[in-house]
Amino acid sequence: MNKATEKPALSTEHQLTIDNYLDALWLEKGLSESSLSSYRRDLTALAVWAQQQKLSLLQITPASLQQHLADRHAKKLSARSTARFLSCCRGFYAYQVREGRMPQDPTATVENPKPGRPIPKSLTESDVETLLAAADIDEPIGLRDRTMLEVLYACGLRVSELVGLTLNQVNLRQGVVRVVGKGGKERLVPLGEEAGSWLLRYMKEARPLLAKSATDVLFPSSRGQQMTRQTFWHRIKHWAMVAGIDKPLSPHTLRHAFATHLINHGADLRVVQLLLGHSDLSTTQIYTHVAKARMKSMHQQHHPRG
Repeated sequence: MNKATEKPALSTEHQLTIDNYLDALWLEKGLSESSLSSYRRDLTALAVWAQQQKLSLLQITPASLQQHLADRHAKKLSARSTARFLSCCRGFYAYQVREGRMPQDPTATVENPKPGRPIPKSLTESDVETLLAAADIDEPIGLRDRTMLEVLYACGLRVSELVGLTLNQVNLRQGVVRVVGKGGKERLVPLGEEAGSWLLRYMKEARPLLAKSATDVLFPSSRGQQMTRQTFWHRIKHWAMVAGIDKPLSPHTLRHAFATHLINHGADLRVVQLLLGHSDLSTTQIYTHVAKARMKSMHQQHHPRG
């Protein structure tokens, strides 16, 4: 093995300390070999670092543990990996305190890292246009689907909010939709001219053919009833296939696209928060990361020194 890539050998003291703990863990909890190997990796990493700091595992303090966590962060290790590492350390040091080998647990005052929110998958503006144009608007169901996609993208609704819309929630004259979101909270969302015109056409040409009973559901299924989220999701996947879009899609894809495209065009974050119906601004802030990632990608692609 190349000396540059060799891992420092553990001291006998560290090796015995880890072995004794893992033996006790096996006796107490009967953990599998793979789980014990995972514990050993994390404790070995801590022991190697401790040796570099001229410390033993039993001399680790809250301050030195925080320094090790900072080193992990500098290496861009994930929050999930660090949370698992800390869980291992908590068990290890609780055992050492219980056995009287340490006066206090150095992990007691250390908080778990907060896992970052995953950046939602989105579609480009061109992808959205392609998806919207895929529906067969010569058929009532196709016109319904096109209108639903237009409203979904124009208003950034959750799929459950879209399929639950009723006639009295839409005001075409004022161009707004009254949405009932999570927790029964209501919000008014602008329709926009394009979605408004498709909705008007749908109401005249397709809905009378689909609403076979006295339902007040805005977008009834082929049976004249309220559509399920799953049914509409299958419709989205169908039209994505017709459009030749093979990107990963989720029930929130167009909602994510709505928010991302608004921010890309300079919309204020708090306005987007209100439109999406987020109670906490931090939930909306994920879309600023999407916009920044896009700007970075565009810079690298087009800047002569990117």
